[in-house]
Amino acid sequence: MRRLLLATRNEGKRRELAALLEGLDVQVLSLREVGDVPEVVEDGATFADNAIKKAREVAAATGLPTLADDSGLEVDALGGAPGVYSARYAGEGASDAANNEKVLAALHGVPAAERGARYRVVLALHDPSGPLGATPHLEHGVCEGRIREVPAGQGGFGYDPLFEPVGFDCTMAELDATRKNRISHRGQAMALLRRFLESYLTRGLSP
Repeated sequence: MRRLLLATRNEGKRRELAALLEGLDVQVLSLREVGDVPEVVEDGATFADNAIKKAREVAAATGLPTLADDSGLEVDALGGAPGVYSARYAGEGASDAANNEKVLAALHGVPAAERGARYRVVLALHDPSGPLGATPHLEHGVCEGRIREVPAGQGGFGYDPLFEPVGFDCTMAELDATRKNRISHRGQAMALLRRFLESYLTRGLSP
């Protein structure tokens, strides 16, 4: 069975990615299972920049084919913020609750019709010893929605208690994992990556 390392320490994100890879002939590993891997500084200007940087640095440090992602929330009324700063919108090491509170404060008084937002993700698969070589394979996903005025739901992570996807009358945090994975930005990108991996596994990824 081929090994694939998920370059994240975010447990919620790791669970989602691993679930979306179920059924493939890969052993999914997390950073917690491969020893001391240096923290990657996410200083890119775009989600793609950060995903590629993480995938390359973690693959170089571990020698394993690596799947990294960068994702975040873009709020129209905030000019696309928090964007690449989503995980640290309220400061380095900020909790999900603190980030959510800052978004709500920034949107205070903004009417429902102007609270449009989207989740965006870029996945980067780096397998430098395989057929991909030095060029990571990228997949993209977007989930449109709006920001609620009051958080709701206990599931998910990040901004899920605030984010109401288009076509739903509940937040992402109120959806079960199966429905969330079907509509989410990460679910869309992972569906594309699965199709790529089904072919790629016949010729790539370290054993």
